[in-house]
Amino acid sequence: MDTRYIDTFVMVAECGSMAEAARRMSITPTALAQRLRSLEREFGVPLVIRSGRFVRITEGGARLLSHARRFQRDMRSLKSAVASDGFPGGLRIGTIRTALTNVMPELLKQVSDRYPLLDATLEIGASHDLYHQVLVGKVDAALLVAPPFKLPKPYVWETVRVEPLVVLAPAQLAHVPLKTLLAEQPFMRYDRRTWGGALAEQYLQEQGIQPHERFEMDSPDGILMLVGMGLGVSLVPNCYRPESVPANVHVRPLPTSGLTRKLGLLYPRESPYARLFEALIGDVRAN
Repeated sequence: MDTRYIDTFVMVAECGSMAEAARRMSITPTALAQRLRSLEREFGVPLVIRSGRFVRITEGGARLLSHARRFQRDMRSLKSAVASDGFPGGLRIGTIRTALTNVMPELLKQVSDRYPLLDATLEIGASHDLYHQVLVGKVDAALLVAPPFKLPKPYVWETVRVEPLVVLAPAQLAHVPLKTLLAEQPFMRYDRRTWGGALAEQYLQEQGIQPHERFEMDSPDGILMLVGMGLGVSLVPNCYRPESVPANVHVRPLPTSGLTRKLGLLYPRESPYARLFEALIGDVRAN
C-alpha cells in the first residue's frame, strides 16, 4: 500500500471536503478519489460518504482514522531515524494569526538558517483549535496562547513572549482616565471566546466595568485599525510591534492588573523534532 493513500484519507477526514483536501495536497480531485477507492478496496469497507461538495467518514472510516494518525506519527519517526540530520522533513507548525508578525518570523528564520533543506507548512488558527491539533498529531508543534488549564504530561510548553494587557485609544483621548475610557467610549472587544480575550473580560469584571460594546472580533490587528479610525477603544494583549501602531493611536498599559497573555510553543515531549524545538526556543530567547 502506498503510504500517500493513508495521508490522503486523513486529509479528507480533517477537511470534510475532497476538493479542499486535493487543493492542500496539490493533486487533482480525480487522483484523490482514486486513492480513496483504492483504500476502500484494500480494507473492504466504505470509508467516506459523499454529499455534494462535502464528505463525512463512515463508522469504518472513524475506526481507521485513529490508527491512520498513529501510522503517520510512526512513519515520521522512522524517517527521522534514518535522516542524516535527524529530522524527517515535512515539519508542520500551527500558529495564531497575531504571532505571524512578532514571534513566528524569527522562528522560521532560525529553521531556515539551521536546516535549509527542512521544509515547513504553517497552519493558522485559534489557540484552542491549535492545542487540539497538537494533541491529535495534525501539527508537530503550535505557537499559541498558554492554555488556562494544566497541560498533559506528555507535552512540553515553552513561553517565548509575555504580552501585558493594554488599552488602545485614539490619541486625542490620551488624557482621559482609564476607567472612564473603558466605561464611556464605544468598546471594540477582543473575542472573549479566545484565551486572550478571556483575560480582557476578566479585567473588566474585576474592575466592575461594563463597556458600551460596538464590535467583537478575533483580530487584534483589525481592532487596532478600528481604533485608529476613531471608532472607539479596546483592551487587548500588547501583541504589536511598536512600528505597526499608527501615530493616532495611544497604547496605555494597565498599571496594576498583572494580567498577561503568554505566547509559547507546545509540542509532544517525544516529538522527533524535540531537539530542533529546544534549539529554536533558545535562539529566540537569546535575541
